[in-house]
Formats: sequence, structure tokens, C-alpha cells
Amino acid sequence: MSEFIPLSVPNFGPREAELAGEAITSGWVSTSGAKVTEFEQALARYLGTDRAVACNGGSSALHLAAMAAGITRGDEVIVPTLTFIAAVNPLTRYVGAEPVFIGCDDSLCIDPDAVEAFCRDHCELREGKLYNKATGAHVKALEAVHVFGNMADMVRLTDIARRYGLVLIEDATEALGTRYTAGPFAGKFAGTIGDIGCYSFNGNKIITTGAGGAVVSNHPDWAEHAKHLSTQAKADMLQFLHDEVGYNYRMTNVQACLGLAQLERLEGFIAHKKELYDRYVEKLDGVKGLRILPFRTEDVRPNRWFFSLYLKDAGLDRDTVIAQLQAQGIQTRPVWALIHEQADYPRNEAYALDKAQEYRKYIVNLPCSTNLSLEDCERVCQAVLCL
Repeated sequence: MSEFIPLSVPNFGPREAELAGEAITSGWVSTSGAKVTEFEQALARYLGTDRAVACNGGSSALHLAAMAAGITRGDEVIVPTLTFIAAVNPLTRYVGAEPVFIGCDDSLCIDPDAVEAFCRDHCELREGKLYNKATGAHVKALEAVHVFGNMADMVRLTDIARRYGLVLIEDATEALGTRYTAGPFAGKFAGTIGDIGCYSFNGNKIITTGAGGAVVSNHPDWAEHAKHLSTQAKADMLQFLHDEVGYNYRMTNVQACLGLAQLERLEGFIAHKKELYDRYVEKLDGVKGLRILPFRTEDVRPNRWFFSLYLKDAGLDRDTVIAQLQAQGIQTRPVWALIHEQADYPRNEAYALDKAQEYRKYIVNLPCSTNLSLEDCERVCQAVLCL
């Protein structure tokens, strides 16, 4: 039994060391090198897309998506309030746009009923574009975040986006491997359904390159533009001529080697996540008022990235639970503070917040690493039951 059980850590093995060692030995360790292209191609094959654009983080990927989609100063973007702040800043503040915050449904993802109500009741369509009645601004885009690997209701959200002329951006930073198994999007992965999608390979994600991200798009020119922007917008590589403001958002060759090895193991990671999740459900769900929040599985294969213990009916205080488990060497965390309450955002519109506020108050995320043993999972369960 390990002494300390972390929340979510990388799972590296000999294959990662082998490929990274090859990059180091070759000297191609920075943003040049064949492995970046190989990783992009391997990721695109896995996702069933024509192209993937690798970059140095999920936030960078979302910034590239915003620019490729043409979101600019004065536009508004419909975003969830229950998510990590990096899901919102790149689509709004980075490009001068304003967010409109929407609460969640029981999947923890953005509530399509509330999105529909905002578009219908607070906006008007003019020549195929949606305008906010209160601000007069063009509502340009809608963001779906697949929270903790749970698929947002993409059937509803794509229909809303189509009817109201919205660009649909998918934040799949937590959802690599989540896919539809039935319905109109059967076989489609999270991130590949909307106009443009983004992934993260941060150290706590289901696969990691240490830091890294990727962009995919159903618009080939958007993907091409994202790649151009990520490499400093060089129009002439030899003469260092740049045709617009670009960014150093490139992935390194060493990171790409880690990504190639991790992709080989992704389906195994997803299978182990399910095994861990099922053990938590078996041991904790419905016991002493505890709940393990479900993933959508009727028409989806989720990657089950993070597991949520829900305390409302257990009579337990969230922060006390976190502190007591930490004292036993078990790392947990609360769900994020709601973004509409963060320092820069109280002036922005926010709707349908009740469920988001409730889940914020009562969720504790449990250890879920892909190398977490069933024995340590059992230790976590026993510690929770003894609270």
C-alpha cells in the first residue's frame, strides 16, 4: 500500500522513456522534429479526423480555436460557469470578447435548456446572427465543456448552435476518448462534433505530455490557420516574414514522444478508469447518504476522467471531508469555484445557476489516477466510510 494517494498523476513506463530518450539522443528536443508531426497524425487517426494540430497546452488550444473561429473584441460567447477558468479566459478575455455564463445540468455540463432559453428570450436573430437584446452585442459562439469526461448533450447543443447561427466550440480537454456509441453521432469522439475542438495533455489528464494540447476542426482552413498562428505566423520560414500576430504555442519533440507512447496506452487507461469507478460505486454509492455521480452511458462511452463524491444527503461538510482525508494521506479536491463569481467576471450576465451552485458546494473529487491500484482504491473507500 502506498503511503500517500494522490488525486491524479501521470502513468509513465518504459515506452515513454524509450521514445523520449530517442528524441534526446537525436538532439531534436525543441519545437522542431519529426515526432510532433507523428503525434499529430496518430491523434488524428485515433479521433477519426483529417488533421490534429499539436500545441503546448489546453489553454493555448482554446486560444487558437477562438482566433481560428474569428471571435473578436465585442463578441459574446455562451460559456459554462461550472468549469476550470482556463475554459473561459482564452475564448473571451484573450481575444477581447465577453462571456455569458450558463449553469449546468446533472451531467455537470452546460445546461442545454438554459442555453436555449437565453437564445430565445434574451436575444434576437438578425440576418442569421444572434444579438443580445440587453447589450446589443453579437453572440458569436457557444462552448460545450465535457466536464470530467462526461459528454455534454451534443445532440441538443448542435441543434441550438445551428438554429441560432453560433460557432460551436468543444472543450474536450478532460474528455479524450469519450465517444458516442449510439444516436446521430455514433462513433464520434468528444471534440470532433462541433466546429472546432480542443484537448489537453496536462500532467493530470488521462494521457499526458507533461504539458500540451491539440486542436481539431471540421473546417480544414480553421485547422490550418490554428497551425499557422501556433508557429509565430511565419509566412516565409527562411526570411522570417510574418503575415499576422502569431504565438509560440508549439509542442516540443520530447513532449510529442511522450504523447505517442501515451496514445498507445489510452484504451487501457480508460478501461482501468472504469474498473476504479465501478469499485467506488460498489463501495460508496447509496451508503450513508453518499453518492458517486454517474456518467452518461446510455449512448456514450465516457473516459471517466474524474470521479465525484456527492455529499448533500450524507450530512458531511465538503472542506472538512477534504481535510480529514488529507490527514490520512489521501488527496482530494473540491470542484472549481464558479467562474461568474471570479474577480474579472461579476459584471457579465449569468443564468440558471442553482445546480452549479449546489454541485460546487457538495462535490469532492476522489483519487482517480490510471495507476491507482484497487487496493488503494479500497483504502480510499474505507476512509470515506469512516468519516
